[in-house]
Amino acid sequence: MAFNRKGDFAPFANKVWLATPTMHGEELKYITEAYETNWMSTVGQNINEVEKIAAERSGVKYAVALCSCTAALHLCVKFAGEKLYGKPMISHGALEGKRVFCSDMTFDATLNPVVYEGGIPVFIDTEASSWNMDPVALEKAFEMYPEVKLVVCAELYGFPGNIRKIREICDAHGALLVEDAAEAMGATWEGKECGSFGDYAAISYNGNKIITGSSGGCLLTNDLEVANKARKWSTQARENAAWYQHEEVGYNYRMSNVIAGVIRGQYPHLDEHIAQKKAVYERYKAGLKGLPIQMNPFDETKCEPNYWLSAMILDKDVMCKQVRGETEALYIKEKGKTCPTEILEAIAGLNAEGRPIWKPMHMQPMYRMHEFVTVNGSGRAKTNAYISGGVFDVGADIFQRGLCLPSDNKMTPEQQDRIIQVIRACFE
Repeated sequence: MAFNRKGDFAPFANKVWLATPTMHGEELKYITEAYETNWMSTVGQNINEVEKIAAERSGVKYAVALCSCTAALHLCVKFAGEKLYGKPMISHGALEGKRVFCSDMTFDATLNPVVYEGGIPVFIDTEASSWNMDPVALEKAFEMYPEVKLVVCAELYGFPGNIRKIREICDAHGALLVEDAAEAMGATWEGKECGSFGDYAAISYNGNKIITGSSGGCLLTNDLEVANKARKWSTQARENAAWYQHEEVGYNYRMSNVIAGVIRGQYPHLDEHIAQKKAVYERYKAGLKGLPIQMNPFDETKCEPNYWLSAMILDKDVMCKQVRGETEALYIKEKGKTCPTEILEAIAGLNAEGRPIWKPMHMQPMYRMHEFVTVNGSGRAKTNAYISGGVFDVGADIFQRGLCLPSDNKMTPEQQDRIIQVIRACFE
């Protein structure tokens, strides 16, 4: 590997992960409570408490505890579709044949629910100054497709962009907003919690998130009808009858009371975890100072991130030649230059885990023929991220030049210093 030319950096005896659960002990108390009271199913006091705490912490009226954030997003999208277009035939989704504006640079779980419901994702390019959905590109999309009435917007790596502006644009065009706050629990924009801007929103308790239940998520809303409907749909849509009566499709999406016990024990430590993640980000920022890179960008006057994953992007003029296929990447080392592939190899050589930035959805094989709207142009996926006068495809550019750094809040300063040393060596 190209990493070897930099000298002898002995690997860590124990792997430093990208992000792992941080447990505290209170979780066992509530898991044991579920066991001893025999509430081992999808009802129980732990679930009730998680819903209460999640709503209060997120600044909304109602939270519905579900088995995953993807399940929460699915029910958000399903309800939005039925509200906008009416209840579909049983063989069709609520968004059948309808365009939906979606974040482009995100994990595919953000928009899979749109496809579940028969919708057609139209991808909105990324804002270079926040790495989130570009409000200017969203405005342009509404000019092109004024009939669109649903936007699904993700907040990347715990560093939200101008979600208030996204909300205002949706309101101006009579569109509903589904806010995917899976990565942004505890982050705020202008003092308002992420997860409280959407008509419906979702947060995640997956094993690598800022707090965890090993799995699970919550649907967030200020609409009691939505909360009640989500609870019904998530328990197989059983009607209020003594027997099993069904009038619509339902899902097995409710959260386990045991999983809820883990989450209940984690919530008191959310602010502590955020502070630890911020310290990791600040150590990277200080340790990499002077290199031709930029850390996750955010508006320091309006945004308070949760710092879930620290990431960086290389300046264009220090990028060596790098090419990525569908599953592999190659690069040619040049003196004084590097690329994400080389840096990730170097980090892996330390027995630490980094990852590429999310590959934009319009670059994915299954979505390459979908429409894609940018500030500078629109159409299908492009192979070149640049046009005369600037970047055409911001998401593709960030993917090409960016990477996620080991961000575990249990990583020691000494371990992080070694990672920083290896990164700096890549620029030699």
